[in-house]
Amino acid sequence: MDNIRNEIKSYIAASGWSLVDIVAKMNESRSESEQTTPQNISNKLTRGTIKYSEVKEIAEIIGFKITWVKE
Repeated sequence: MDNIRNEIKSYIAASGWSLVDIVAKMNESRSESEQTTPQNISNKLTRGTIKYSEVKEIAEIIGFKITWVKE
């Protein structure tokens, strides 16, 4: 879990975005009932309970694309 959290946080940091800015961007396309907070996303990262769809959304916002490569 820590690896996933650290990996996502390092991509966020390298992109120059803050979690606050990312969440604001996420909330632009969400209904009021589906909006989230930086604390909520941070807690999900810490617990390892973040949804794949949320990770993809974060990646897209910061200019990344998640690809699967067969080992």
